Amino acid sequence: MEITTIIGYVGVFAAIIFGISFGDAGFNFGTLSNFINGASIFITIGGTFLVLLSSFPLKYFKNIPKHFKMIFKKDKKDPFEYVEILTELSNEARRKGLLALEDRAKDFKDDFLKESVLLIVDAIEPDKLRVWFDQKLSYIEKRNEEERKLYNMGAAIGPAFGMIGTLIGLVNMLKSMSLDGGAGNLGADMSVALITTFYGSVLANCVFTPMSNKIEIAQESEILIKEIIIEGVVCIKEGENPKYIRKKLLNLLDDKQTQKATGENGKKTKVKSKAKVKTKKEVGIENE
Repeated sequence: MEITTIIGYVGVFAAIIFGISFGDAGFNFGTLSNFINGASIFITIGGTFLVLLSSFPLKYFKNIPKHFKMIFKKDKKDPFEYVEILTELSNEARRKGLLALEDRAKDFKDDFLKESVLLIVDAIEPDKLRVWFDQKLSYIEKRNEEERKLYNMGAAIGPAFGMIGTLIGLVNMLKSMSLDGGAGNLGADMSVALITTFYGSVLANCVFTPMSNKIEIAQESEILIKEIIIEGVVCIKEGENPKYIRKKLLNLLDDKQTQKATGENGKKTKVKSKAKVKTKKEVGIENE
C-alpha cells in the first residue's frame, strides 16, 4: 500500500474540514452545512464529469480502476533486480549462446522482459532491434500521456465549472434582489453562489491534479524498467561483456539504487537477485 497517497488524501480533506469548522469559539461542525448545496454539487461535479464523458471514449474511463490501483498500491518492481537478472542472462548467453535464453524467457512473468529476450534469440540485427524497441517505447510513452489527459482536463475544467456555477448564482441573486429582503438575504445568496467555486477548486487541486501526478510518477518508473530491459537485451545481442553491461545498466539508476549495488564505500557488493534463489520455473518478476 502506498502510504503517502493515503496520508495526502486524508490529510488534505481533514485540513479543509478543520479550516471550515474551527473558529474563535473552538470547533463547530455545524458550519459544514454551510458548504453543502445540492445545486452547486450538480453544476460543478456533475458538469465536470459530463464534459469529460463527452470528450473521451469509454475506454479512458475503464482505465480509472487500474489507475486507482496504481496510485494506492506500492510498486513492488525493483529496477536493480532487473539489472541483476539481465546480468545473469548475459553470463548465460556468453557461456551457452543466445539460444539458451529461450527456455529462460518462457519462465518470466514480465511480458515485456519475456518478449524482449525472445527477440534477441532470433537472428535480428542489433540496429533493427533498437529501431523496434524505440518504436515500442515511443508508443508506451504516448499511451501513458493519453491516459493522463483525462485527469489533466478534469483539473482544468473543474474550476471553470465552479465559476459557471458562481455566475449562475450571482445572476439569480441579482435578479431576485430587492430592498425588502435586507442585507441578510444578500449575504446568504452570495455565499451559495460562491460555493461552486469552492467545489471546483477542491475538485481540481485535491482530486484530479494529485491523481495525474501520481500516475505520471508510476508510469516513469515503468518506463525506467523498460529502458533497462531494452539496453540490457541489446547489449546481450551485441555480445558485450557482462561486467560492462551491468555497469552500463547501473548508470540508469538513481544514487540510492547504485549504492545498493556498490555499497556505500564504493566497493561492489554481491547481491543475490530473486532469479538466483528461485527454481527455474519460479524465475520471473511479477507483472503488476
